Amino acid sequence: MHSETCLTPTQIVAELDKHIVGQNAAKRAVAIALRNRWRRQQLAPDLARDVIPKNIMMIGPTGVGKTEIARRLATLVNAPFIKVEATKYTEVGYVGRDVESMIRDLVEISIRMVRTEKAAAMEARAAAAAEVRLVDLLLPLERHADAEAEARYQQSRAKIQAQLAAGVFDGQTVEVATEEKGSSEQMMGMMGMDQLDAAGGGGLSEMFERLLPSRTVRRRMTVPAARAFFMQQEAEKLVDRESVTHEAIARTEQTGIVFIDEIDKIAGAGGGSGPDVSRQGVQRDLLPIVEGSAVGTKHGVVRTDHILFIAAGAFHNAKPSDMMPELQGRFPIRVELADLTRDDFVRILREPENSLLQQQIALLRAENVELSFTDDAIEAMAEFAFNVNRKHLNIGARRLNTIMERVVEDLSFSASERHNEKHVITGKMVTQRLSKIVADEDRSRYVL
Repeated sequence: MHSETCLTPTQIVAELDKHIVGQNAAKRAVAIALRNRWRRQQLAPDLARDVIPKNIMMIGPTGVGKTEIARRLATLVNAPFIKVEATKYTEVGYVGRDVESMIRDLVEISIRMVRTEKAAAMEARAAAAAEVRLVDLLLPLERHADAEAEARYQQSRAKIQAQLAAGVFDGQTVEVATEEKGSSEQMMGMMGMDQLDAAGGGGLSEMFERLLPSRTVRRRMTVPAARAFFMQQEAEKLVDRESVTHEAIARTEQTGIVFIDEIDKIAGAGGGSGPDVSRQGVQRDLLPIVEGSAVGTKHGVVRTDHILFIAAGAFHNAKPSDMMPELQGRFPIRVELADLTRDDFVRILREPENSLLQQQIALLRAENVELSFTDDAIEAMAEFAFNVNRKHLNIGARRLNTIMERVVEDLSFSASERHNEKHVITGKMVTQRLSKIVADEDRSRYVL
């Protein structure tokens, strides 16, 4: 079974620091939670079963790093991760979408992860088998009665195989037989897979998938495309589905992370009607999943006892204490994320790996245009982002994306005709391109 990283909390925070500026309290909280999962795996099974995750609630405005912290944390340990919005469970009235679907979706993500890893481990064998199938297309298999003819035939196959490896046939097309399933609508009308999963724990949708008619279709493909197609098919043959499912469920149960965003939107005071009833209903549905329950999926039963839940919300018009006491108790770790300052915006532009500046420079370098930013340009963009957030809607670091696009818009449009040119963005240029928009408050509210 996949095991958690043995990184220490200090090392986890250091890794998060490479991508996210500030918010040290939140980073420390998730680092401890992650390390505790590793610690639990070192315990005797009887004791480990009783050690439940310390779920986390992040409180802070949008765009300050809540989602990114959780996503980077999952990437760091290669854990199944899903982000859901609490509000989507109330969108269609009192019923909403089945809350258990978040666990089913998490299992599907885990299965894709495990299948990809196992397919990568089989890549060499799959490539060899795909090469044989390509040779069969270019020189179909034949039977030869005498040894001399068979030897000549095998020499021809070896020659073609060498030419394939050298790319001689890359521009050639071959005919490949593919098998296609009929559409689910043909058998189920307008009934969707989500409804089937909810009705039958996933078993019905799997049954319908097996019963769907298939047909053989012959398609023309380039040799490289056929090689990739054959490699995928061969990898699927080599990977044992049962072992993938078993490992994926175990990984979901032991290392899965569910990030529930906008949880403040379901923090109704209760006792009311209309939306309050819907919000309370979502909380009641969430409670058993967060507490630990068995969820039926088409791959089997999944227990949620040791899945780490991270909830987040701005809590402008509500507070954590407005939630059901039982649900509050399941998020014992509370961390507050701070608004971004001018200096934070400067650091966000400069410091993280693959920062916004580095991305923009790399994009234009693809057109052979060298772009650079002066220090005062970076500070000016940070100043504009901070001021617009303060005066209008505060969307945190997301504001920088819009500002960056405004600053480089003309150059991005004409870069294809500016090969081998060098361009330096200065603070004066940033001010010229943004000051009129910012001065017009009504316009900046929608443009920036």
